[in-house]
Amino acid sequence: MESTKQEQQATHVQGLVKPGLLDRFFKLSEHRTTVKTEVVAGITTFFTMVYIIFVNPSIMAMAGMDQGAVFVATCIGAALACFLMGLYANWPVGLAPGMGLNAFFTFTVVGEMGYSWEVALGSVFIAGILFMIMSFTRLREWLLNSIPMSLRFAMGAGVGLFLGLIGLKTAGIVVNSDATLLTMGSFSDPKVLLAAVCFLMICVLSHRNIFGAILFSMLAVTGIGLATGLVEYGGLVSMPPSLAPTFLAMDIAGAFQIGMVTVILSFLFVNMFDTAGTLMGVAHRANLIEEDGKIQNLSQALKADSTSSVIGTFFGCPPVTSYVESAAGVAAGGRTGLTAVVVGVLFLAAMFFAPLAGMIPAYATAGALIYVAMLMMSGMGEIDWKDHTDTIPAIVTVVMMPLTFSIANGIALGFLTYATLKLLTGQRDKVSVSLYVLCIIFIAKFAFL
Repeated sequence: MESTKQEQQATHVQGLVKPGLLDRFFKLSEHRTTVKTEVVAGITTFFTMVYIIFVNPSIMAMAGMDQGAVFVATCIGAALACFLMGLYANWPVGLAPGMGLNAFFTFTVVGEMGYSWEVALGSVFIAGILFMIMSFTRLREWLLNSIPMSLRFAMGAGVGLFLGLIGLKTAGIVVNSDATLLTMGSFSDPKVLLAAVCFLMICVLSHRNIFGAILFSMLAVTGIGLATGLVEYGGLVSMPPSLAPTFLAMDIAGAFQIGMVTVILSFLFVNMFDTAGTLMGVAHRANLIEEDGKIQNLSQALKADSTSSVIGTFFGCPPVTSYVESAAGVAAGGRTGLTAVVVGVLFLAAMFFAPLAGMIPAYATAGALIYVAMLMMSGMGEIDWKDHTDTIPAIVTVVMMPLTFSIANGIALGFLTYATLKLLTGQRDKVSVSLYVLCIIFIAKFAFL
């Protein structure tokens, strides 16, 4: 009876979708979807993640990169990644430069460690190549399985807390203090107040499932800034800025330094685990799980994601990764790569809105940063809090990322704490060979660098 009903639904969908190139290529009928549904899903996904074209250039400009060029690079890098995901893997997933990793790029690698943005971009390229190699071999599966689940969740949550601190600092909600290290800023400053308003507005609109909540809130706060004279009007549409300042500017040779080892590993691990978590989540929502439990085209999706990180560096992007916001498009009915292709087309169209991107003030992007940070910290709820040899290393990872202002240091200290506690409590079997190797690298880093 149930199978008969499903056959009738499939026949109905096939009647809606005219057999043609799109239907054959993306297997629309097989996934029980239509061109119209996929287009709507693509538009939905785009508007949930389009904030990145405003936030990423703002962050990367603090590293000394040309903001206009990064804006174009963000649009092109995201578009090409979406095309690759849609055409090769046939997955309804949007990709763009990763939040958190761009902050690590700017504030840790360039700001704290003192490397040039060209060298930092070179390290992203190397990490991307390593990710590609792992995605095309069994190394990826071996390494993914060797890292404890508690540390995987902790890395995502730690990056979120790190990003949140940057957002609070950019907003002026948290400021430096000689007496207490950090203290609260003054809400009498209208920019600080508007940052808080932007954050709260995003929270409320997202809770009410308002379409494009982050983008709408950022534009609303920018509008308030225009009305009060805090923002100067610079136009809405123009030809895209030149990409020349960042195109093929990565310094790969400069990234081959001992001090860059932990930086490269940090880019690799955070990108890899973030990608794996996002793709697994989207696969379940999009019904891409087969009867035997295998995920359709998962290998192709991972290859598309890892390849996108390498391609993005050619234009001047931090690691490009799959966006969890893709779940919004899936909820709107997206089931195939046509959804991702639509997202890519919209990112290319967005290149002509550079003046608008240049008008978005730092306090508006800060509100978005704080909100995204809160979402990223949800992984802490997945950790088993009963075993202290799991929870303490996870807490060390999460806390030390913002306190040392370094994702790399947080990962290193968390891994070392985990291995030490497991060894000293008679749980050697829970420490993998790869984890031992990583711990030796981290010890060498702290001892000699």
